[in-house]
Amino acid sequence: MRYIKNSKLLMVLAMAIFGTIPLFVRHLPLSSGEIALYRAYMAILLVGGFLLVTKQKLPLKVLRQKHRLPLLLVSGAALGFNWILLFEAYKYTTVSTATLCYYFAPIIVTIASVFLFHERLTGMQILCFIMSTVGLVLITGLGRVGSSDLLGMALGLGAAVLYATVVLVNKTMGDISGIHRTFLQFSVTAVILTPYVAFTEGFHLYALNGMGWGMLLTMGVLHTGIAYCLYFSAVHHVPGQKVAIISYLDPLIAVLVSVFALGECITPLQIIGGAMILGFSLLNELVPTRR
Repeated sequence: MRYIKNSKLLMVLAMAIFGTIPLFVRHLPLSSGEIALYRAYMAILLVGGFLLVTKQKLPLKVLRQKHRLPLLLVSGAALGFNWILLFEAYKYTTVSTATLCYYFAPIIVTIASVFLFHERLTGMQILCFIMSTVGLVLITGLGRVGSSDLLGMALGLGAAVLYATVVLVNKTMGDISGIHRTFLQFSVTAVILTPYVAFTEGFHLYALNGMGWGMLLTMGVLHTGIAYCLYFSAVHHVPGQKVAIISYLDPLIAVLVSVFALGECITPLQIIGGAMILGFSLLNELVPTRR
C-alpha cells in the first residue's frame, strides 16, 4: 500500500513537471523544430541510461515482426511533429488556450477507436464528445478572437490529432512495455526530425547564451528524461482510473503557468470551455468501452 502511495506521488511529480514545459518553450530563442529535436536526443540519452541502469533490454525480436517497424515509424514521426505543432501553438495564442485545445486528444481517440477497433460508443461517451466539443467552441470565444489566436488553436488541435495517432498506434503494440516503446519512439523522432530541421530552420545552438543553455538542458533533462522515468516507474503500480485522473494535473498546471507566470489573459467563457473539455475528457476516459 505504501509503495502504491509513493508511486502516486511520483506520478503527481511527473505531471507537475510536464505542466511547466510551456514556460521554458516560450523563453527559448529556438524554432519549435529544434526544441523538439534536442528534446528527443536528450530523452534518448536519459531514458536509455535508465534502461541500462535497471537492466531492461529492448524487445528487438518483437520489432522484426512485419507490421511493427512501420507502426513505430508512424508513431515516432507523429510524436515529433506533435511537439512541433504544440510549441508553435504557444507562439500564436495563449498557453492555456493551446493546452486546452490539445487536450481534445482523448475525445479524438475515442471517436477514431469506433472505426479502427470497432469499439461501440456508450451514451455517456457520446455525451462527453458533445460537451467537450461545446467546450472547444467556447474556448474559441465564439468568433471574437483574432486570426493569430485562431491559428494557435488550429495548431493545438493539429497537435491533438497527432498525439491521438500516437495513442492509437500504441494500442496495436500492446506487448511492448511503455518505457521501451517510448525510447524507440524518441529514437525514431530524432532520426526523422534531424533532416527536417537541417533542411528547414537549420541549427542555432550557437545563438544560445548561458540562460538559454540552462533552459534547454532543464527541458531535456528534467521535463523529458527525468519526468518520463518517474512516470514509467510509477504507472504500473497505480490503478488505471487514478492514472487518468492524475494525468489531468498536466493541463491544469499549464493553465496556471499561463495565467500566473506568463501573465496571459483567460476569459470566463474560456474557463468554462476549458473546464468542460478537461472534465468531460476525463469522464470519457473513466467510462468503460464496449467492443
